[in-house]
Amino acid sequence: MRKFRYRAALWAVGMALLAGTVFPMCAFADSPPFAYTEEEWASIRDDTLEFGEIDELIHEYNSTVKQNNIDYKDYQGKDRDDVAQEYYDSADEIYGNLPELDSDSEGYASALSSYISSEQQADNMVEQGDNNVDDEDTVRWGYTKTEKSLVNQAQSLMISYWSSTANLESLNRALEQAKQNEQTVSAKVAAGTATQTELLNASEAVLTAQSSITSAQSSLNETRDSLIRMLGWNYGDEVEIKELPEPDLDAVQTVNLEEALNKALENNYNLKILKKKLQNSRSSTNEETYTEQVKSGEQTIKSNVTSAYQSLLLAKNKYEQAVNQLALSEQQMQTAERKKAAGTISANSYQEQVYSYEDAKTAKQTAAYSLLSAQLAYEWAVNGLASAS
Repeated sequence: MRKFRYRAALWAVGMALLAGTVFPMCAFADSPPFAYTEEEWASIRDDTLEFGEIDELIHEYNSTVKQNNIDYKDYQGKDRDDVAQEYYDSADEIYGNLPELDSDSEGYASALSSYISSEQQADNMVEQGDNNVDDEDTVRWGYTKTEKSLVNQAQSLMISYWSSTANLESLNRALEQAKQNEQTVSAKVAAGTATQTELLNASEAVLTAQSSITSAQSSLNETRDSLIRMLGWNYGDEVEIKELPEPDLDAVQTVNLEEALNKALENNYNLKILKKKLQNSRSSTNEETYTEQVKSGEQTIKSNVTSAYQSLLLAKNKYEQAVNQLALSEQQMQTAERKKAAGTISANSYQEQVYSYEDAKTAKQTAAYSLLSAQLAYEWAVNGLASAS
């Protein structure tokens, strides 16, 4: 159980017992207890991170989302005029508190400067009210977009975590190979068949591999910490990060780009906001500005979705190539195993085949991560997050 949630949960249970009732522990979560089943709450609140629960974790525990939910309450039920009136009220308050000026007073210059500054502030408030195009809808869509973007970011971080883990495994194999090569060169130097320069180069390769591992491990730790803190854990918490799902090839093959483009325009949060701001405009200048932004935004969204789709197809092709390469490497590995059993392959040649096979497995897994990332980028673009500018 996460420490900070656990303490709050104990307090919640204690208060419930005092009241004569017990309710599920959902400390610091935004949703009420009945929003999830007991099993779902248990899964969300444990110290295991699964890819499929990222959206719930962002919604319940991300600090930005929680603050936005609080701020949004100030806009609920308000239309454009209601929001504008708040600017006017603020301006009236400033106007009403402007002091009377006495040109004969000793502090007249300072008072006049303060008067002008306050008056300008009030005038700006009036201008903001006149030009206001925000209402409950624009604010809600903006906050929803922020939440979805954070989910996307967390998903990307989790993919990056596992991609970095795979890369670290490759670097460790490279270090093993560098060390073995160093030993081989050292033996050759002793036998007089290699030079000290060759040995020095082999030793430097070992140091370079070790440095790469240190840097990769540090980057991996940073990615992990950023991910878990986004989802409500504290720095240094012990969290088990589960494996990623396999990419859905069937979903890629059944994509209909024309339908996706229409759906992307319908779902896009930026476009919804622009259209509502156009509807809320009270000046010809604002109307012209937002009309042009809507028009250009629609074209930009289509372009970005099309680009994401093309990237998805490219990632799919690379993944299929990696799968085929792994199948070939598996056959070669089986051949090497038979030769080893028959004593017809050297230890070095066999080990090289092992490394090649492991590299092929890593390449396939890395390609799977890239395909999953491309699939998510495309789906999020269709489901509202494609850039409109």
